[in-house]
Amino acid sequence: MNREAIIHGEGILGLIPQRPPIVMVDSFFGIEENCSYSGLTVTPDNIFCEAGKLQEPGIIEHIAQSAAARIGFIYTRQGAQVPLGFIGSVDKLRIYDLPEVGMKLFTEITVVQEVFDITLIAAQVKADEKLIAECRMKIFIKKG
Repeated sequence: MNREAIIHGEGILGLIPQRPPIVMVDSFFGIEENCSYSGLTVTPDNIFCEAGKLQEPGIIEHIAQSAAARIGFIYTRQGAQVPLGFIGSVDKLRIYDLPEVGMKLFTEITVVQEVFDITLIAAQVKADEKLIAECRMKIFIKKG
C-alpha cells in the first residue's frame, strides 16, 4: 500500500460524520480490494490524550472512524451522501501499547463480512511499524 495520503486534513470531514474535537482520523490512504488504510497523528490537544499518550478509548474511536472513512470514501465516489454508522460490538480487542504524542498511526481495516446493513471488520493499528492494537468490530450502517 502506498503510504501517500489521498485525502487529509479538512478533506477527511467529507468522509466521516464526526466533527472536532472528536475527529480521530486525519489521513486516508485508499482502498485495495477489501482493505482500506487510514492514519492519525497523535497531538497533545487530542481529547483522548492523557499524560502524553493516546488512551484506549481514543484507539477504539480511531478504529471506528477508520471504518467510517472507508464507507465515506465509497459513498462519496458514488456521489451519495455519507451514511451514519454505529458500533454494534467490539471483539477480540488487544491493545499492546499506547502511542505517544507525535506518533503517526497507520490503520488497516479489512472487511471480513457484509450482511445487509452490518459490516464485520478486522482492524490493525500500527505506530512506527509496530502493532499497537487490533480488534474485530461490527458496524451497523444507517442508510437513508
